[in-house]
Amino acid sequence: MLKDYLRLHFIVFLWGFTAILGKLISLPPVELVFYRTLIASVGLAMLLSVRQQPWRLPVGQALRLLGIGVLVAAHWITFFLAARLSSVSVCLAGMATLALWTSLLEPLLLRKKFQAYEILLGLVAMAGLYLVSQAEFDQLTGLAVAVLSAGLSALFSVLNVKQIQHHPPLRLTLYEMAGACLSIILFLIVRPAFGGELPMLDPKPLDWLWLLVLAGVCTVYAFSASVELMKRLSAFAVNLTINLEPIYGIALAVVIFGQQEKMSPGFYAGTLLILVSVLVHPLLDQWVQRRRKPAAEAVSVGER
Repeated sequence: MLKDYLRLHFIVFLWGFTAILGKLISLPPVELVFYRTLIASVGLAMLLSVRQQPWRLPVGQALRLLGIGVLVAAHWITFFLAARLSSVSVCLAGMATLALWTSLLEPLLLRKKFQAYEILLGLVAMAGLYLVSQAEFDQLTGLAVAVLSAGLSALFSVLNVKQIQHHPPLRLTLYEMAGACLSIILFLIVRPAFGGELPMLDPKPLDWLWLLVLAGVCTVYAFSASVELMKRLSAFAVNLTINLEPIYGIALAVVIFGQQEKMSPGFYAGTLLILVSVLVHPLLDQWVQRRRKPAAEAVSVGER
């Protein structure tokens, strides 16, 4: 069990490394995500083939997953763009609002009830976001793009709640990576016609190394390994550990980029508020579920 927990933390550590890779790779964000999704699609297809798992789907279901892949592409493009427009630390502080976005979108899209504690934690996260924006006002654009990216991530995650009930995770991810890749190809083809730049599809030799790490290690390996661990670890333990991703990422950024990642005290105070709201959420959620379970059992007994 300890080995599984250590492996889970290593996976979250890898995910925290993605924003740093986005800084290290010289390609523009759109082209970067094109290569990431292309390599990930090929890697997932090979993984499914090795495991002899079926990947074909009816046209309607395939189109639905490919459509969600467009949201994945938009999320990753805005994520890497935010890391370019600001520092890695500010980007990850904005991405930490993912839990806030999810608490807003789940009731709207899945017809769940709004929870009072989620609203309270959302207000705490917003207060933290305000502190970060005031402390790093010169990086406000990057922060705003990161918050938008977190919203897109929450949107496709909520949409996947229903899809995961009908499709194995690896097959679902293959179609979404393919949808992301195809949508970017289409965008790169039509962009010059609207006055945009021609695609820059010529990675430097070192870029290929970072792209393989990003797509192969941080995407295909990390995802498939996390799915395997979910069979043995509780969803609560997995989600709580995943919420540590911004902490790992910010710490790595300070170590790798040094002075340019050193922020003002206001930034760290705001980020701490956001992270507190993120880490407390699963604890409160589990506590509420435990309180509801005896009540539900009592109603069940009464009905008998």
